[in-house]
Amino acid sequence: MLEKTAIRGVLEKVKAEGRQALTAPEGKLLCDAYGIAVPQEGVAGSADEAASLASGMGFPVVMKIVSPDILHKTEAGGVIVGVKSAEEAKAAYDKIVANAKAYKADAEIAGVQVQQMLAGGQEVIIGAVTDGSFGKLVAFGLGGVLVEVLKDITFRLAPVTRDDALSMLDGIQAAEMLKGVRGGDPVNRDALADMIVRVSNLVNDYPEIVELDLNPVFATKDGAIAADVRIVVDYDQPAPRPRPSQEEIVTAMNRIMRPKAVAVIGASAEDGKIGNSVMKNLINGGYKGEIYPIHPKADEILGYKAYRSVRDVPGEIDTAIFAIPAKLVAGALTECGEKKIPGAVLIPSGFAEAGAPELQEEIVKIGQKYNIRLMGPNIYGFYYTPSNLCATFCTAYDVKGSAALSSQSGGIGMAIIGFSRSAKMGVSAIVGLGNKSDIDEDDLLAFFEQDDNTRIIAQHCEDLKDGRAFAEAAKRVSKKKPIVVLKAGRTSAGAKAASSHTGALAGNDKIYDDVFKQSGVIRARSLRQLLEFARGVPILPTPKGENVLIITGAGGSGVLLSDSCVDNDLKLMSMPDDLDAAFRKFIPPFGAAGNPVDITGGEPPQTYKNTVRLGLEDDRIHSLILGYWHTIVTPPMVFAKLMVEVKEEMAAKGIEKPMVASLAGDVEVEEAAEYLYQNGIPAYAYSTELPVEVLGAKYKWARGAGLL
Repeated sequence: MLEKTAIRGVLEKVKAEGRQALTAPEGKLLCDAYGIAVPQEGVAGSADEAASLASGMGFPVVMKIVSPDILHKTEAGGVIVGVKSAEEAKAAYDKIVANAKAYKADAEIAGVQVQQMLAGGQEVIIGAVTDGSFGKLVAFGLGGVLVEVLKDITFRLAPVTRDDALSMLDGIQAAEMLKGVRGGDPVNRDALADMIVRVSNLVNDYPEIVELDLNPVFATKDGAIAADVRIVVDYDQPAPRPRPSQEEIVTAMNRIMRPKAVAVIGASAEDGKIGNSVMKNLINGGYKGEIYPIHPKADEILGYKAYRSVRDVPGEIDTAIFAIPAKLVAGALTECGEKKIPGAVLIPSGFAEAGAPELQEEIVKIGQKYNIRLMGPNIYGFYYTPSNLCATFCTAYDVKGSAALSSQSGGIGMAIIGFSRSAKMGVSAIVGLGNKSDIDEDDLLAFFEQDDNTRIIAQHCEDLKDGRAFAEAAKRVSKKKPIVVLKAGRTSAGAKAASSHTGALAGNDKIYDDVFKQSGVIRARSLRQLLEFARGVPILPTPKGENVLIITGAGGSGVLLSDSCVDNDLKLMSMPDDLDAAFRKFIPPFGAAGNPVDITGGEPPQTYKNTVRLGLEDDRIHSLILGYWHTIVTPPMVFAKLMVEVKEEMAAKGIEKPMVASLAGDVEVEEAAEYLYQNGIPAYAYSTELPVEVLGAKYKWARGAGLL
């Protein structure tokens, strides 16, 4: 193996020459050093030398221009394949050099690469790219000339494990092609996974390698060999963002989110002022800690003694809530630093979002100087219901529960508050992050991970400042608690102009999608989905296996529910003969057993009860989807109360399985759905999609956490 010093020598030479890419022979040196299989090759400086090299390695060969000034060789007419004789090799040499000069007259030409020609096997691409938020990522997908047309590619954070690499082979749409189609041989999965790991190690060891392509890689039953290597470098890498330790994050976040004393900077006795709303919410919300209003002139506000500055407050302060204009924040924040206050909740707008990045940079520097963690600016504040803390100008909120929600946007935050209130969804916290000058999603993950009052974390974000820190935190936290993320802006192109195929394919949203999967995050595709997952996932028991059964009173619902199962990666159980016979005892002859079990619409309540009880009792069934159809024989509330009765009867025997319900009918089904929900069965009127999506989210989490 080539010594690391030799690789460093190659990279330093490229830097000294002011180049942004390695030549193919230089790329081969790096591949050889990391055990990445590439064909036999050599560089010819003349037509005769090309003929000699080609004859030595055996025909056919591929010949390619070697020039630091020509990155896309095919475009320049710098590649000729299938060269079959010494005479053809001489002619190809002359033609390639002539084409290169015609393409770029002043191009420096180092020679022509003569390479053993590979044939057969599946063409794939293995590559790497550097993302502004996530850092180094490796990629795998279908390769060859159609790579940018098909865009069938998947990403993982580097460095990858062997398991990560194997999951990438199954993560593309054309995964079946790798298993061999129409009598073809399957590819050697171990060889491909090994190459992915080696590429991952290479780019991880050398930060200046920003893009790498092995395209095509010929994958056969015997192994994998990269026909072409392209490596792009950038020696001007930004310094990594400073991150406190896990212990420091948790210590600070505990004082901010669960403060014993709060200061309100800009507190006001005047209705309609933000400082007035914050004070009223703290008082009316029932917060039991100390409240210190800060005002330059007032002696008392809403019955609380006021102070000119936080420095004048006699006791310790954990959190300062800012309700003053942006231009005054820096001065007051400095006083917080002198008072050793660990957290600042910055409600004011008028910073980076309003074209004043310098004001934001100033407060970030003050925060770093005094070790103050900053939430915001440009936020609605936050709620932490176990402490009755409403540190916000929005209305006080008092429905306590186990869901912790956050949003980057104030408008989305208001929607979260409204839905939570309307749906009676208990929350442990609702947090605004705004401009994320400091505190961001991974800080919240660290807090909620150790917060016994939180069972699910749901986050809306438009970007991740440090995607790698988020992914590392999410991978750890998602093993204990479900994390749901609504990533806004998923339709934007997101990819900068790139020099490699992998770079061009690194559309921002595809990276988010794959990293979320790698980290065990459940991705919500809409605001409503985020909210429904936050509400429904925590009340469902964790399934013990993959077998899902549908019991429905309407054939049409059964078909739509089955479609939703496919859309949400749920496995409809194949019905064993004995179980099929058991269900048939309860349903009319014109009903349908199998899966879905269609009991038909005219059946009395007892039929629902018998079939659902059987579904819960049989160990081979792991979760139930109920499709109810409104009839005179079984009215909505009769159905709802019966289902809760069966559920509780089984729970008393120690049997608990996830159950969701879809209710089709007139407006009475709304009350029935709400009753079911309040009793632990997520239920939806007029929707066959939402209940299955909620069940699917529970399954995604359970799989990612290794519980199935």
